[in-house]
Amino acid sequence: MKRFPIIAIATIAFAGLFSAQAADLQHLVPPSNPVPPEFFGMHIHHAGDTTPWPAVPIPAWRLWDAHVTWPDIEPKRGVWRFSLLDRYLSLGAAHDTSLLLPLGLSPKWASARPTEKAVFQAGSAAEPANMQDWRTYVTAVVRHCKGRVSAYEIWNEPNNKGFWTGDTDQMIALTREASAIIHSVDSQALVVSPAATMPTGVAWLTQFLARGGGKYVDVVGFHFYVAPLNPEAMVPLVREVRRAIAEAGVHDKPLWDTETGWQAPRPFPSDTLAAAYVARAFILAWAAGVQRFYWYAWDNHGWVSLQLTEPGNRMLAPAGHAFEGIQQWLSGAELKACDRIANGAWTCETVRSGSPGWILWSETAHATISIPPEWHAHTVVPLLGKVQAVEGPEIQLGPVPILVRE
Repeated sequence: MKRFPIIAIATIAFAGLFSAQAADLQHLVPPSNPVPPEFFGMHIHHAGDTTPWPAVPIPAWRLWDAHVTWPDIEPKRGVWRFSLLDRYLSLGAAHDTSLLLPLGLSPKWASARPTEKAVFQAGSAAEPANMQDWRTYVTAVVRHCKGRVSAYEIWNEPNNKGFWTGDTDQMIALTREASAIIHSVDSQALVVSPAATMPTGVAWLTQFLARGGGKYVDVVGFHFYVAPLNPEAMVPLVREVRRAIAEAGVHDKPLWDTETGWQAPRPFPSDTLAAAYVARAFILAWAAGVQRFYWYAWDNHGWVSLQLTEPGNRMLAPAGHAFEGIQQWLSGAELKACDRIANGAWTCETVRSGSPGWILWSETAHATISIPPEWHAHTVVPLLGKVQAVEGPEIQLGPVPILVRE
């Protein structure tokens, strides 16, 4: 995926924030409800074309970098091309997959600055010159997708000049108009806020909410990119975003991570560490209060360094197996608490059908912990590997999570 340098410098700008707050993140209390299947979202760029439908569950799908933005749907005023979107709608229905459709970008014919440089085509990051063109587009899309798209995201990364060069008030106006149309045409569909990203995303979201943007959305979206740092670096960032939401008085809005993956380090150090990062990212996102997480991406072999599939998109890489495995561990289970203990070791208590379990890992290469007798631990389920018996009062941890059960 093409991006401007704003993403590459994100972790440099915020590394101090992550390290300074890490010592405070000893205990996380996740949402009290069981983890829903739809928490596990994905991006698929070429589904049904060069990418066969995945052999693992895909409960939720964000249609970004999938060639169904406004310029793709309405390349000329009044000329509508829904064929590719219709293919995605059919795939979603066939696989019982919830669809999130981002709206925007501006087609050149509708752009306020049609020759302006942007990530995609010229003019696409500018606001529409005429609000009525935006209303017409949103109305046509929502009518076409009614009952088949469960949520609409107003814009992608509005704090990134490659995707948005308008101001915050103009984005709020687009959000207000789109929200009214979406709720009028399809009362069951959710409106997701424009999803900002690092390094200026928290400031942008704070301004958007302070100026009233929150009242037009059902969900707050954000992109919790922290690469090349490890998944634990997401936790203080989620905390900052949740604080901004609470201070704006919209703490009742769910928080979704509508795009996160790892584009660095490059090359990624190992397949084993890639699998570890996938599992830990999903565990910690839920534990920190994120209620849906769309991984980027299933079939990207260019921009991302942490890849879920082998070239050709037919065989799973270890990270793809980890995406499947963490769903099996968490979907339908309650995550009671996650604790960071000595030496970078983590323990997360789970309960499924009344039976407890503990997900364990270490941020470092190795850590040893004593198993509390009250766990009555008998079985170790590796994320990658065969089930084993618990042997002795201590257990060796590494970067890849394990599940300990009675």
